[in-house]
Amino acid sequence: MTRPEALRPYQQCTRCLMDTSDPEIVFDEQGRCNHCTRYFSRIAREIAPAGEREARLAAVVARIQSEGRGKDYDCIAGVSGGVDSTYVIYKLKELGLRPLAVHFDNGWNSELAVANIKNALDRLKIDLHTYVVDWEEFKDLQMSFLKASVPNCEIPTDHAITATLVKTARMVGTPYVINGSNIVTEGILPIPWVYYSHDLKHIKALHHRFGQVPLKTFPKISLPEFTLRILAGRYRMVNLLNYLDYDKAAAVETMKRELGWQYYGGKHYESIYTRWYQGYYLPVKFGFDKRRAHLSALVCAGQMTREQGLAELQRDPYADNDLVTDTDFVVKKFGITREQLDQLVKAPNRKHIDYPNANSFIEGSSSLRNFIRERAKRV
Repeated sequence: MTRPEALRPYQQCTRCLMDTSDPEIVFDEQGRCNHCTRYFSRIAREIAPAGEREARLAAVVARIQSEGRGKDYDCIAGVSGGVDSTYVIYKLKELGLRPLAVHFDNGWNSELAVANIKNALDRLKIDLHTYVVDWEEFKDLQMSFLKASVPNCEIPTDHAITATLVKTARMVGTPYVINGSNIVTEGILPIPWVYYSHDLKHIKALHHRFGQVPLKTFPKISLPEFTLRILAGRYRMVNLLNYLDYDKAAAVETMKRELGWQYYGGKHYESIYTRWYQGYYLPVKFGFDKRRAHLSALVCAGQMTREQGLAELQRDPYADNDLVTDTDFVVKKFGITREQLDQLVKAPNRKHIDYPNANSFIEGSSSLRNFIRERAKRV
């Protein structure tokens, strides 16, 4: 393996689309990167052979139904209006489960996202529980991450979604939280591009330094509390799509036909903020394009050729949307000027570990972390 250096020549994987925009990428003698190598290893280790998936899924469904007997709902499922979460609730209904859909409204929903959620739930006759975040609190927290100049500015949303799901599961009386996370279409994402959304210490540190509005109602969950709920069997994460022969393009066509679902232009682009953040902020400020990871997973899954992926990367990430309109919306919603936003984008980049965090605990206890992760998935 060729180790990355401080200054290294450009190199791209010969098998997927990943390149040296990930500073920690490693290539073997054939030019294949660590990301797709790990992808195939995870597929072999974590995804059951095609002939066994149906039986395993049936066993999971039977257990959820058994434990949910006599309750209004036997599981909960987060919904965003996006591809994966919408397809999950479609399949849950098809499997005979009785989910409560849960939506965390952070104030950035696109009209298409709202329509997709409503159309799907109406047609499937699934109830919805929505948590609407206090905008002044959430705005202050999101701005804290932008002011911190770190790459993963989606941590406030991701953390709050987890906390909301845990709280709702407790309210409903079920440990089963069904989500759309999956290895097949999401199995590649470089660590330097993201950071752990469960790190409440880090969230509080950035808000303490850059924020002003007290976080009185923002949904929070600490690592110890989350871990204890998992170990006690009160939180069971079911990655439903890992039990299916999940073909993203086929799922989209099914949802269009059966649920009146509409496409919004990119992965996670159902959120206006995420669309702007992934399509403009990250490429301009940090020099990486998250589509590269998303498309690489599809290439590895055989759902797209490498040539098709490369061609897609040549397209402007905002080709199907209006950057000017979105930027104006971001400026107005945050209550800042365009000049102030430009200053945030141009500010020196920082790493998450430059600020107080629980990274040493998270990374230093890898065996414990893996045990907890597997315990959460055990059904």
